[in-house]
Amino acid sequence: MEHPHCPPRRWDLLKRQLDNLRPEAFRERMARGDVQLLDVRTPEEYARGHLPGARNLDYLGEDFLDTMEALPPEPVYLVYCRTGRRSVRSCTLMRNAGFRRVFHLDGGLLAWEEVFEPVAEK
Repeated sequence: MEHPHCPPRRWDLLKRQLDNLRPEAFRERMARGDVQLLDVRTPEEYARGHLPGARNLDYLGEDFLDTMEALPPEPVYLVYCRTGRRSVRSCTLMRNAGFRRVFHLDGGLLAWEEVFEPVAEK
């Protein structure tokens, strides 16, 4: 909750500009198919478990921007991380690069695991 005398945090402002999906809606969109699922955590986090069909695109990696910009802009992208912070930033960068159909998992995998089963190692 925002305090009336404090401006909103930059991260909150970025998030407000995105298509944020709670875990149930995110899973429904995944189930419809024809989406690209991006896990923007580190390779180590990804190796410990990820959503089925997800591609790892490390937001903290030095080649993140080059790899992201090489993606085709037409598909629907579903993007997640652990808590939602890296995915908010990733989605913002994607939107700024011309990707129009980008959806963010609000609350990240932590929110997903509160609703569904824990993501097991793959």
